[in-house]
Amino acid sequence: MPPPYADRVNPVSTEGSRFWRAAFRVQYRILAWIDPFVRSLWWRTGVGNVVELEVARRDGRGSRSRLIGLLHSNGRIYVGHPNGNVGWTRDLAATGAGVIRYHNGTEWHFEAQRIEQGDERERVVRSTGQHPFPGNLVYHLGRGQVRAVGVYFRLTDRSRGRDA
Repeated sequence: MPPPYADRVNPVSTEGSRFWRAAFRVQYRILAWIDPFVRSLWWRTGVGNVVELEVARRDGRGSRSRLIGLLHSNGRIYVGHPNGNVGWTRDLAATGAGVIRYHNGTEWHFEAQRIEQGDERERVVRSTGQHPFPGNLVYHLGRGQVRAVGVYFRLTDRSRGRDA
């Protein structure tokens, strides 16, 4: 039998939580603001699982570059955004390919396939603890939001057409 307050509890909907939607937006605005400093540090020493993602814009006008965290699960590599579609995830969905740059200058050309709800996606959501602090903590606290609206892609090596 459910507790008496169960009818007043709002589970995270398919749109996610208003609080976490706003919290992630604020976090990513702060990251955009400090991007030049983070990029400088990243180029010199690397930062955790952070890489530079470059993906062609879906309108065909150039490309978009973002520092993101690579996630590893079951021998596969993933990227994604915890708060639903954003510009780079829409571009990646449209183009299906991009380039990952590591802080040492190595480049990896990949193909991307969006991961839908299911066991694989749940493993990816659980792997967000791989991000450097404080991201790993924020992703853990907002895991309901990440499950509800996060957008994730499996990456495969473009030159070989197989998992990296």
